[in-house]
Amino acid sequence: MKSEHAIVYRCEGDSLIGIVHEPSIPNELGVLIIVGGPQYRVGSHRQFLLLARDLAESGFPAMRFDYRGMGDCGEGIGHFESIESDIRSSIDAFCARGVRRIVIWGLCDAASAALMYAHSDPRVIGLVILNPWVRTDAGMARAYMKHYYLQRLVSAEFWHKVLAGKFSLGASLRGFAELIRKLRSASASNTSSIPPDAPNEMKNGPPTSAFVDQMALGWEKFGGAILLILSGNQDYVADEFRDLVARSRRWKKLVKRANVQRRDFSEANHTFSSADWRNNVSKWTREWLIEKCGK
Repeated sequence: MKSEHAIVYRCEGDSLIGIVHEPSIPNELGVLIIVGGPQYRVGSHRQFLLLARDLAESGFPAMRFDYRGMGDCGEGIGHFESIESDIRSSIDAFCARGVRRIVIWGLCDAASAALMYAHSDPRVIGLVILNPWVRTDAGMARAYMKHYYLQRLVSAEFWHKVLAGKFSLGASLRGFAELIRKLRSASASNTSSIPPDAPNEMKNGPPTSAFVDQMALGWEKFGGAILLILSGNQDYVADEFRDLVARSRRWKKLVKRANVQRRDFSEANHTFSSADWRNNVSKWTREWLIEKCGK
């Protein structure tokens, strides 16, 4: 029978809270679940809790935790770009319970944090990253332009609303104009920030903010296995990631690396809110762990 234990541990003078889910038979391969967005360790629709229990039932120790500024660790940074110490302290605490090899599992900006961190810690041998956050003003504008406005123009429901007088043309035009403004503004500011003698990798795709480049650099330096899962059901975060990959030679190479397994889950929304979607993600995670990381 699996067991669950609450633990409190230190990170740079602060206290962090985690829940460790342990299988009946000890296993040196464990999964650290990082929270993403305005979440805490249970996750949207209890996803992180259910995932951790499922992993433990399948023989994999799992740990979920609140980093500083989130959940029950309300004091602190609370931003995914600055949680390296929180991740390292959590891995230390997890390894103190007998785990030796770590797979990090992260959704949205937790996936981004995992990509920036993993290469720096030899205990991390794998990543499960879902809908990585690569948000820039230009990227968001392009995603909405392509996956919202253009799709609406070919939607029968949209034209029914127009003909029935239920469509606010003024509001829609204002929103469209704001997207155009963001595209122009972001392109101008980002392009001017790239010096003429910049490395080629900075010129291989669309200008990005600093953390997106750090994600790419972390991915390049990480030699472990990666499972990439992307939603498709009106998930503009996943759409923005796909658009970045489509427009950047650097990101294309990263996603096509031999150590990357990709699954596109077109029916699922960003947080995999239905039981079937969550169960599929858990199943893919378990299967990948056995195949790529060993048990």
